[in-house]
Amino acid sequence: MPLFLFRETEVIRAMRKIPDGSTIAISGFNISTAPEYLMLKLYESYEKSGHPKHLFIESDSLPGSPGRGMDLICRKIRESGKNEFLDGVLMPFLGWSKCLQQLLEDDFIEGYTCSIGTMAHLFREMSAGRPGLLTRVGIGTFLSPQYDGGALNEKARKQRRVTVDTVDIRNEEFLFISVPKPTISLIRGTTSDEMGNISMEKEGIYGSVFTIAQASKACPERGKVFCQIERIARTGSINPKAVHVPGPLIDYVIVAPSEYSWQTGSIEFDPRISGGLIPPRNHASGHSRAPDPKSVIQRRASLEIIRRVKEENRPIIANFGVGIPAEVPTVLEQERVSDYVYSTVEAGPWGGTPLTGEDFGVSVGPFAIIPLPDQFSMYEGGMIDIAILGFMQIASNGDVNPSMLPGRTPGPGGFPAIASGAPSIVFAGQFTAGKSSISVNGGKLVIKKDGESAKLVKNAYKVLFSGRSAVNEKKDITYVTERAVFRLKENGPVLMEIAPGVDLDRDVLERMEFRPEISDSLKTMDGGLFLPRKLGLHSRVVGIHKGILE
Repeated sequence: MPLFLFRETEVIRAMRKIPDGSTIAISGFNISTAPEYLMLKLYESYEKSGHPKHLFIESDSLPGSPGRGMDLICRKIRESGKNEFLDGVLMPFLGWSKCLQQLLEDDFIEGYTCSIGTMAHLFREMSAGRPGLLTRVGIGTFLSPQYDGGALNEKARKQRRVTVDTVDIRNEEFLFISVPKPTISLIRGTTSDEMGNISMEKEGIYGSVFTIAQASKACPERGKVFCQIERIARTGSINPKAVHVPGPLIDYVIVAPSEYSWQTGSIEFDPRISGGLIPPRNHASGHSRAPDPKSVIQRRASLEIIRRVKEENRPIIANFGVGIPAEVPTVLEQERVSDYVYSTVEAGPWGGTPLTGEDFGVSVGPFAIIPLPDQFSMYEGGMIDIAILGFMQIASNGDVNPSMLPGRTPGPGGFPAIASGAPSIVFAGQFTAGKSSISVNGGKLVIKKDGESAKLVKNAYKVLFSGRSAVNEKKDITYVTERAVFRLKENGPVLMEIAPGVDLDRDVLERMEFRPEISDSLKTMDGGLFLPRKLGLHSRVVGIHKGILE
C-alpha cells in the first residue's frame, strides 16, 4: 500500500529522500498528464536543502508549457545563475520551453533527444529488463551515430550518457539506442482509491503514465513511483477495467491543488476532451472571404487526402502535425468529408477535432483514446494511410528538416517516427520564411514582398526525414506550399504545379537554393483553392462506403 501525502511539507520531505544523481522519468505531453505539483516540490526540496541534486530527467515529450512545469523549473535555474540540481535531460520536444533550450544552447546541462515514439518504446524496453531499443526510426538522420546521435550540445557529445549504435540484422540497418534506466518516476492520474489504484477519467490522454511507472519498478534496481492525483476514493469504487496503474506499483500518492491538474495548457477541464461528452457534428458554412496563403496550403493538402481516400476506396487513417497541418481537419469538416478521414494525434486520441498550440495532444470529441506507446507502434508499423507534416527546410535530395536551426532546438517531437512509418506523406508549409506580404486576390496568389529566407535549400541544417530512404521504400511523398507543389522522385523533388498569378522564374526557381526538375506536365494549381468557396470534396468521394456511418 502506498503512502498518502496531503501536506506540502510531507511532499517536500519525501522528495528530499530521493538520492542525488538519480535518473527521474516524468510523464507529460505538454501539460496533459504532467505532474506539475510534484515537479515544483522536487525543485523546492533542492532549493531548501540542496537535495536531491545532479539529476537526469527523462520524458517521452515535454512535461510543461510556457511558464509551467519544466519551463518554470528551467527559468528558476537560469535566474539563480547556478545549478547543481539538473545535470541533463532526454526529451523529444523542447519547443514550449525557451528556458530549457537556452540552457542547452549555453552548454549549461547535457541535452539529448529522440522521437516521442522512440522514448515511449524505450520505457517499455526498460520495463521488460532489456538493455535498449532496436529501431529503424532515425536512420540517415541526425539521430544516427554518424551524425549527432541525438546529442543536442557539446556537453552531451562528450558525456555520451545516451548511446546510439548502428546494427546490421539480416542485411538491414537498425539503430540500437540505450538510455539510463529511471529509478524515480513522477506521474499523474485523476483518482486514487485507498489501495493506490490510479484511474485517469478526467485526463485528456493516457500518455505513457503506466509505462513510465513500470520502467522505474523494473529490475535490477527497483525504484520509487510518485503519483499526483486530484482526489481519493474508497477501495472498490474504481472499476477494475478503469484502473490504469495498479496500486502495488505506486509508492507515494499526493493529492495536489486543483490548479496543477489542468487537461491542457489553456483548458482546466472540458468533458469533451476526456470522453465524457461527444459533441454533435458542426459543419462550418465554408469560407466567407478569400483564402490566405496558409489556408491555400491546407486546402491543397486536403486534395491529397481525398486522392488517398479514392485510391484506397475506403475511409483512411491520418496523422496531422503541428502548425499549418493541424488546421487541415477543419477544412475536412467544412467540406463534409471528415467521416472519410480518421484523424489521430501522437498522444493517443482518435477522431474528433485535434487542438493546436500548447493544447496540442488532445482532441475535442475523440471516439477513442489509446496509450501513447501503442499509438506510436501504429505509426512506426505503417498502420496509418497518410501523414500531413510541417517543414522548415526541404533539401535538393528530398530530405526534410521540420524545426531545427542554429539557436533553435525544439527537438523532433513525434516527427521521425511518423515520417518513418507513413506510406504517404504531405509536407505542408510556406515557401519562404521571414516577414512577407503575400495574399490571395481575384483567384490568384499575389506576392508583394517575399520572405527573405529560402526554405527549399541545397542541404538541410538537420535531417529528420531522409529523402533517399523514402525513395528506396517507394513512399508517396508530396511537398505542398502556397505557390508550388512538388513530388519526390528518384533524383529529388520534381515541380508539378505552380499557383495562378506567380512567375515560375521570379517567384519559384529564384527563391530556391537548387534547381529542381520540372515536370513535362507542369500545371497550374486548382483554381478553386484561391477562391472564397468550398472545394466540393464531398462530391469527389460519393459512392465510397463509410461502413456503419453510411
